[in-house]
Amino acid sequence: MRYINTLHEGETIRNVYLCKGKRSAETRNGRPYDNLILQDKTGTLDGKVWDPNSGGIADYDEMDFIEVYGEIISYNNNLQLNIKQIRKAQEGEYIAADYMPTTEKSTDGMYEELLGYIKKVENQYLRQVLEYYFVKDETFIRNFKGHSAAKTVHHGFAGGLLEHTLSVVKFCDYMVGAYPILNKDLLFTAAICHDIGKTKELSSFPENDYTDEGQLLGHIVIGVEMIGDAVRNIPDFPEKLANELKHCIVAHHGELEYGSPKKPALMEAAALELAKSYLEEGQTTVGAEIHCRHLAPTPVGMKVTATAKLRSIERRKMWFDIEVNDEKGKCGEGSHLRIMVNSKAMSDKAASKAE
Repeated sequence: MRYINTLHEGETIRNVYLCKGKRSAETRNGRPYDNLILQDKTGTLDGKVWDPNSGGIADYDEMDFIEVYGEIISYNNNLQLNIKQIRKAQEGEYIAADYMPTTEKSTDGMYEELLGYIKKVENQYLRQVLEYYFVKDETFIRNFKGHSAAKTVHHGFAGGLLEHTLSVVKFCDYMVGAYPILNKDLLFTAAICHDIGKTKELSSFPENDYTDEGQLLGHIVIGVEMIGDAVRNIPDFPEKLANELKHCIVAHHGELEYGSPKKPALMEAAALELAKSYLEEGQTTVGAEIHCRHLAPTPVGMKVTATAKLRSIERRKMWFDIEVNDEKGKCGEGSHLRIMVNSKAMSDKAASKAE
């Protein structure tokens, strides 16, 4: 197997790649040729079939695994394969995992960690929602573990949806510890379920493209429908709780222009949005300091809102100003320092302490 990222100008190669794209065109002289996009897990390569009617070019279609023979050249500072022979590869001649970008982390390990958070959900109804998909539905589990979180924007690789979801849940776990007023069970359930609709919005690899359902509805609406399906199968599920959970899913993109049908109205939904907003691939944050002042008592049952504003960023340090208001006015304030760190490095350091 010659991976695309190891190829060099001047080489002649014979190898199997995924035909990610195929488009017919004509030269200025009116001669037909085919543009191909060849893919493996390391990237893509532009391919040209200058004589598609040649006897060396067998029948093949887009998304087929094909064996290609040709010469690597450089065109506009990019490598290109001038293809002289093509045949459709047969099962057993390739390993599908070699042709799709894949998480570097253990999917089984990440999934076990996610199940650990599910066990921390004490509310029986929310726990049953999570178990409906993540414990009992084997088809969903298989799809979720191997799915991407997006086509291109973030975590666009096999296992990306699981990796992204787990990172959001971990951030929410911190927030629950820092802000006890948050509903832990609701926040954990929303974080774990916020992108379940992507298992239907996007097709599986190697396509990883929008399905008809995804194009028409989008993962937010699909996710809410999936929550509804689970709720209907759980006897006596509280209507208010179901609506709160659905709201977290509906509002998790934060703004209408980002695709959320509703803006966040619950603290849990706002917290979930914040967790997503500040996470980059391979990165998380840890709390370093928090300073709080309680300014006035708030009666039980009165509405309370908390607002966090990013004051400054100094290299890896992020300073937030926090203000808390009830229906009568300001009742608390504080500041919070978070440090941006590499997720893997932090996990390895923590694990070393247990040795």
